[in-house]
Amino acid sequence: MRTYRAIKYTIFVCCYIFWVASAVLIAVGTYAKVAKERDVVDTLTVDPALLLISVGSLMFMITFFGCFGALRNGIVLLKMFLGILLVILFLQITAAVIGFIFSKTVLQRTELLMLKAIMRYREDMDLENLIDFVQKKFRCCGVESYTDWSKNAYFNCSEDNPSLEACGVPFSCCIREAGESVFNTMCGYETQTMEEKTAEGSIHTVGCLGKIVGWAKQNVLLVGGLAVGLLCLEICMISLAAALLRQIKNTNQETNLTETVRMKRSP
Repeated sequence: MRTYRAIKYTIFVCCYIFWVASAVLIAVGTYAKVAKERDVVDTLTVDPALLLISVGSLMFMITFFGCFGALRNGIVLLKMFLGILLVILFLQITAAVIGFIFSKTVLQRTELLMLKAIMRYREDMDLENLIDFVQKKFRCCGVESYTDWSKNAYFNCSEDNPSLEACGVPFSCCIREAGESVFNTMCGYETQTMEEKTAEGSIHTVGCLGKIVGWAKQNVLLVGGLAVGLLCLEICMISLAAALLRQIKNTNQETNLTETVRMKRSP
C-alpha cells in the first residue's frame, strides 16, 4: 500500500510541476504572439512564439493525462500518458540515430533553416532578439560568415536597396570593447563591402553554425548529460506509470474477486 501511494504521488507531483511549466510556456508564447506589431513570421520553424505555444501545449496535454490519471486512478488516462511517452521516447531515439548517421544532411538542413531565419530578420521581433542573442553569445555573424547577411532585404548590397543598413550587418555582430559604456549600433555599417581582414577589426566574421557545432563538441559531456538525463526522466516516468497501472489493475481484480465471493456467500 505504501509503495502504491509513493508511486501515485510521485507521478502526480512530477507531472504537476511540468504542467505548471507548460502553462507558463503557453502564456509567454501567447503574449509574445499577441504583442507583435506585425504577424509576418507565421511558421513554426522560424517563429519562437509559435514554438513556445506548440511545445507548451504538448507538455500541457501529456502532463494533464499523468496528473489526473494518477490522482483519480484513471486507467484510460494513464494508458494515454504511458503511450504518448513511449512514442516520444521512440521518436527521440530514432532522431538521435538518424542525426548521427546523416550528420552532414542534418547540418545542411540546419544551415538552410538558419539562412531562412536571417532572411526573416527585422520582420519578427522575437526572431530578431533570438538571432541577436546567439550572435552575441557565440561572438559570430551570419551562418557561415558575415556575408550571409546579404540575403536579408535590409542588409543586401543591391543598388536599389534604400535601407541605411545596406551592405552592413546587425549590431550584434560587432566586437564590443571591455568597459564600453556607449555602444555604437551602426558599428556594422557597410562592413560587407570590406575585406574579411579589414572587417575583423570591427565585427565578428566567423559564422554561427561552426561556432555552435564547436561549442557542442567542446561541451559534449554537458550536452550528453542533459540528453541522458532527459531520457532517464522519461524512462523513470514510463516505469512508474506502468507500475501504477499494474497495481490499479491488481487492486481492481482483488476488489472484484472479494465482491464476487461475498455475493456467493450471502443468502
